[in-house]
Amino acid sequence: MKMTRLSQCIGKGFYGLHRDIREGGHTHYWLKGGRGSGKSSFLSIEIILGLVEDEDANAVVLRKVAANLRDSVFEQMTWAIHALGVEDEWERKVSPMELVRKSTGQKVLFRGCDDPRKLKSIKFQRGYAKFIWYEEVDEFGGMQELRNLNQSLMRGGEEFRIFYSFNPPKHARNWVNQEMAEEREDRLVHHSTYLDMPEEWLGSQFLAEAEYIRKRHPETYRHEYLGEVTGGGGEVFRNLTLREISDEEIAAFDRISRGLDWGYAVDPLHYTVNHYDKTRRLLYIFFELRAQGMSNRRLAEEIRKENPNHRAVVCDSAEPKSIAEMREYGVAAVGAKKGPDSVYYGIKWLQDLEEIIIDPKRCPETAKEFYGYAYEGDGKGGWKAAFPDRENHAIDAVRYSREDDMRHVRIR
Repeated sequence: MKMTRLSQCIGKGFYGLHRDIREGGHTHYWLKGGRGSGKSSFLSIEIILGLVEDEDANAVVLRKVAANLRDSVFEQMTWAIHALGVEDEWERKVSPMELVRKSTGQKVLFRGCDDPRKLKSIKFQRGYAKFIWYEEVDEFGGMQELRNLNQSLMRGGEEFRIFYSFNPPKHARNWVNQEMAEEREDRLVHHSTYLDMPEEWLGSQFLAEAEYIRKRHPETYRHEYLGEVTGGGGEVFRNLTLREISDEEIAAFDRISRGLDWGYAVDPLHYTVNHYDKTRRLLYIFFELRAQGMSNRRLAEEIRKENPNHRAVVCDSAEPKSIAEMREYGVAAVGAKKGPDSVYYGIKWLQDLEEIIIDPKRCPETAKEFYGYAYEGDGKGGWKAAFPDRENHAIDAVRYSREDDMRHVRIR
């Protein structure tokens, strides 16, 4: 079977990703980007190539709603077969919707997830579902739903390539954007835009429209064409940077503080370690401990490991008995002073910093929480002025840790 050259089908921005998939570098591949970024075209090509390479491989392509399959991913996969010049090798069926490789019986199945129970009945005459593609993954209900679906589909084989493609939702609090703040060793996140694609593939009209939107509506352009999370106006913290904080940086930190927010019933406890550059007004958050149901004795052991020099740990003063107990276990625990409107002024102080830098690998829960913390809607298209008292364990721990820095500081 003679196929079209790969360079004629995918943009240069995907070459490195293609090599990683072929070499089995990761299991989960998240492809995000704006309009015309080529991610869906790339994945359809990649799946067909993967089936040709491994005759025991099959594919399942998913949308949240079955009615959206035919005009999107089914046509996209058909395009890939045509683009590779292998139409004679494949049979196209509409009922049930599938593509069948004539010489081997390999299949590409298309399913909606309106009723996830139907996915459990998927079986192949030969091989297993090595390739799984969730198109428009932000339409799904969250990671728990995807985990349940993967558990149904990831059976019968040793190697899997799971693809998730989407245009990032505008709001930082959307579950997909929060998921991207977490790092996993078996996951690769790839971002692409139309600027990475050959102009002749996009056409003059597409480029003209993109340029018009760029000039007249720059925020819309950043979201729709560059695939950026521009926010919906309700984000509390707009001064966040998620990046690796190196060991060398940490070794030079000289204004380190520690804070602890106790867990209550089903709520987790959160312990934070961070550094404050007072001159440049930069906060670096580089260590966290988050747990549910952990005893104070065990918590003290973990804190002593991180804090062998017994530096002060500023704790929520609402638990004086726990503070006393931590002292008995060798932790220099002190209660936060708090005071009137301490939550308000603490968050305003954090908002007023030039930058809050969080290492998402060392502190995934902190990154997710700060990134997703948002004002509540007022039901009229605006936002309530108060800061919400939920999903703020890391934020509270950081507030306690920097309490002394906040005192007597004028909030702009």
